[in-house]
This record gives sequence, structure tokens and C-alpha cells, in this order.
Amino acid sequence: MTAQQITVFAVLAAMLVMFVWNRLRYDIVALLGLLVATVAGLVPAHEAFAGFGHPAVVTVAAVLVLSRGLFNAGVVDSLARLLTRVGNRPAAQVATLTGIVAVCSGFMNNVGALALLMPVAIWMARQGGRSPSFLLMPLAFGSLLGGTTTLIGTPPNIIIAAYRAQTDQPPFAMFDFLPVGALVTLAGVVFVAAVGWRLTPRRQAPDTGAKLFEISSYLTEVHVPEGCRFAGRTLHELVAAGGEDAEVVVLGLVRPTGLEEAPSMFEVVGEGDILLIEADPSSLDSLLSATGLELAESAAAAADAAADDAADDAEGVERTKRGELHLLEAIIAPDSPLVGLTASTLDLRERHGVNVLAVARRGRQLRERIGRISFVPGDILLVQGHADAVHAGLAELGCLPLASRGLRLGRSRNVLLAASIFAAALAVVAFGLVAAAVALVAGAVAMVVTGLVKPTEGYESIDLPIVVLLAAMLPVGHALETTGATELIADGLLRVSGSASPALTVASLMVATMLLSNVVNNAAAAILAAPVAIEVARRLELSADPLLMAVALGASFAFLTPIGHQSNTLVMAPGGYRFGDYWRLGLPLSVLVVAVSVPLILRFWPL
Repeated sequence: MTAQQITVFAVLAAMLVMFVWNRLRYDIVALLGLLVATVAGLVPAHEAFAGFGHPAVVTVAAVLVLSRGLFNAGVVDSLARLLTRVGNRPAAQVATLTGIVAVCSGFMNNVGALALLMPVAIWMARQGGRSPSFLLMPLAFGSLLGGTTTLIGTPPNIIIAAYRAQTDQPPFAMFDFLPVGALVTLAGVVFVAAVGWRLTPRRQAPDTGAKLFEISSYLTEVHVPEGCRFAGRTLHELVAAGGEDAEVVVLGLVRPTGLEEAPSMFEVVGEGDILLIEADPSSLDSLLSATGLELAESAAAAADAAADDAADDAEGVERTKRGELHLLEAIIAPDSPLVGLTASTLDLRERHGVNVLAVARRGRQLRERIGRISFVPGDILLVQGHADAVHAGLAELGCLPLASRGLRLGRSRNVLLAASIFAAALAVVAFGLVAAAVALVAGAVAMVVTGLVKPTEGYESIDLPIVVLLAAMLPVGHALETTGATELIADGLLRVSGSASPALTVASLMVATMLLSNVVNNAAAAILAAPVAIEVARRLELSADPLLMAVALGASFAFLTPIGHQSNTLVMAPGGYRFGDYWRLGLPLSVLVVAVSVPLILRFWPL
């Protein structure tokens, strides 16, 4: 073993440890590995950042913009409407949800498809009086299965298609993955719908919408007495007087002229005004002491009425008259700007027209002060705002309404336009008229030009951590080849398989890639395993196609841990799952997909 081979293996081992450690985000780990490999001479300096212009990276970015266009137009929302007709039988709900998310994931970003359908799944579970956990893990696994059906369904397919060019063959086309991917997806969905959902854990008692948020004890009416020194001053000044630690949200302002809901914080209060506020006992006490406000006699009645309204709205009954307030629940998506921040650092009322009244995590309302809660993906928020602003505010904040009526059904013209642009891009790629990257970028630009995606939304929809990961890992993967490390790995794999049949070698490579993808990002797993697949095929004098297909599938089937794929991570908090829960459904599903995939690969891509 040469010094360069020792170095590249050391760099990869360190990266794998850091991926599993998960203290640094995967894109940062990839960049660190690239920089070390460059300094060590494994990657030429002039090639260190060539990955940012690689067709696979450009294709992934274009697919994310196209997915945003489909989302904005309401294409997937139209499919999701079917879920309201499914009924209350668990098997039927699981089958429909996993089937729809699998179909969507074949043509758009699978995390995006999951994020759109996850609020509907939680709503369905709670309407049926069940824990969301029985639907969310099957939904996540369905998104992983569906991504294997097309070139653009998942980054590993795009990467493997590009690596095929190294075997003196053209890159895999749009639907080359379909024969194997579709049949494996069908087998997986049938298994999950018939048996698999029964293996998911149910740790928390199911919460109905009325019970998830109990805020009646936090709603109070106070009035401004005669002679109050804060009469003639703004609501902002009044609330600020309670102190930095006091958390007070003004929900309404009652005057002789009527009720003003969600008033501006620059509204001037006067003697006799009544404020409906949301505050915990400590904050309420601080506010009353500092301002001289007094509890109104109808505080208890107001609290009861507000609690009833919250229960009604949590059941999906939304008030829709213009100017009237909405109380509704929303779930934080993985790309939300709220992630990692607290409410105290955000001026949500003035900037977005949204009040956050309560936060639930893993099926339970958090009793901490809202301003001190650091939001994570999957948190469910009870929010309040004007009917004409709350949905727009939630969209800006990357939150998805948690009710069937929160589905944003696009106009038919937009749905048709978005579907036509997307279909045209796919057709150009499928017929090989231009390279996939060029056709898909053209489709993404068309989405922007037609107004389906705003320019700012286009940039925001590109998942930069994934782009950076791919761009950094590609040169590191190339270093495996240039140093001869792939030959050593291939030698080891062939020694392990010995004189076994080539079919067993295909299965072994697929299983090894699956195990790797459960601890590192699936794109990274594909980049590391693809050169090995090509080298093994060269040693055995076989076609590289079945081995590359095995790597593509193995990289996508990360069913054993919550860190192997973003879809698994996204459902962890709202489903109440623990790290060790995933193997209960993931292990039998992994065995099934390997057993089904290998014969299909050898049938459609013979050695």
C-alpha cells in the first residue's frame, strides 16, 4: 500500500467518523475532507472545486427548482386531495400515502414530496384518534422507494448516471431506472401497506387536535384603568415595560367601536381599552406590576371562549371571513428559516403577521417559554393571524398548515402550465435531444420566466448543503481512483466473495452500499461506491451496468437509521421516534428490497 493510498483511506475514515458523529453538518465535513485531500496532494489544486461545475451537481440544483415550481402550482396538492376520500382504515391510509409520495418522489425532490404530505398524514392520524407514528415512517420510506424510479428521483441516480460515462457507455437516460425501480417500489409499498406499518412503534398516546394545545390557562383579558400612565402610548411600549423575560402576545384590542384582532404593536391604547393577551402566569404578573393594567372581570369567560375556539380550529374549522383571525396549526419544514432560532430573535408579528401561541414536539405541548424554544424541523406551532396574511406568513417561514383545508390547491391553469414545462423537460431528456443538465436547467428557467417560481424562490429552493456535499465529494471520490485505492477495495470485495457467482457479488456490493448510506448521506455513499463498482466489473470482465444499478439502489435504501436520509430525519420528531426504532420496519424492508432488486437487476441489466 502506497503512502497516497494510506492517506486517502485515512481521510475517508476520518470523514466517515465525522459523518456518524454528526456534530458538523455533512457539507462542512465534505469540504474539510476536500481541503485536507488537496493539501495532501491527493487532489490537484486546480481541480479542487471543479465539482461545482459537474453536470450531476447542476442537474440536482435544476431538479430542486423544478420541484419548487410543481409545489407552487399545486400539482402535488391536487394528488393529496385524494387522501380525504381514503377513509379511516389504517392499511388503506398507509397504502395511499406511501403510494402517492412514491409517485411524487420519482419526479420531484423526495424530501419536498414528503414535507408536503406529512402534515396531511399527521392530520389523518389525529382525526382517526391514532398516533402519527404509524403513518410517518411508512411515508418516509415510501419517498425513498419512489426516488429510485427515474434519473431525477434522487441524487444517487444522477451521480451513477454520470459515472456510467467512465465505462465508455452513454450516461443512463431518464427512464433507464424505471423497470427495476418501479417493481422494487411496488413490492416495498405493498409490504409496508400490508404488514410493515404494524411494526412501527407507538410510544405516545394519540392526541386529538383539541388536546394537543391547551392554552386556556394562558389567555387573559386586562383593561387600561383611568389614570394609567400607559394610556396614550403604544402597545409595543406597554409590552416592553413588562421586562425582557416577560412573554406577552396581544391577541385583540376591545374598544367601544368593536374588537380589533391582532392589532399592530404601534397601535396607541387609551383608558378603558381591553386587551386580550396570551401570557404565562409569571409574565402576566410582571406586566401588571410594571404597567398598572388590571385584570378584566370577563377574563375567565374570555379564556374559556378562546379555548373553545382553539379546539374548533384544531379540528380543522377555520374562520375565513376577511379580517377575521385564524387559529391553526402548522409544521416546521426542514428548510424553514425558523430552524435553530428562537421566537425571541424573530419579530414574527410585524414581519410576517403571525403570532406563535404554543409549540408541540413529539406529540406534546412544550411548557417552556416560547421565546426560549429553539425550533427544530417537525415542530408543530399553534399560530394566529389574519385570514388574508397567515397563510402567506407561514409560506415565508417555511411552515406547512396541518389540516386538509390548509392544502394550497393551485389554479388549474398553473397546474397545467407547470406540468407542461416539466413534461417537456423530461421528454427532451428521455429522447436524448440534449444533455440532462441542459434540459433541466432550461425547464427551471422556464418556471421562473412564467412566474411559477419567483427568482428569489428559485435560489432558496436549491439545497446548498447538498450541492456543496456533491461538489466536494466528487474530487475526493476521484482521488480514490487516481491513487489506486479503488483497486484495493475491489480486491478485498472479490476476496470476500471468493468463487461465488457474479450475482452474489452484485448483492454484496448493494448491501455494502446500503450499510454505508445509513451512516453517511446517500449521495456521498454513491460517490464512494461507484468507482469500486466500475473496478470490480473491470476485474471480472463483466458489464458495469448491473453493479452501478446495485450501487444506485443501495445508496437510496437507507431504512435503518434516522441519519441516513433527510426524509428519515424529518419524521423523527413529529413521529416521536427514537434512533433505534427505524430498524424494526427498516430491517425487513431492507431484506425485501435486496431479495427483489438483485434478480430484477440481472434480468434487465445482464452481466
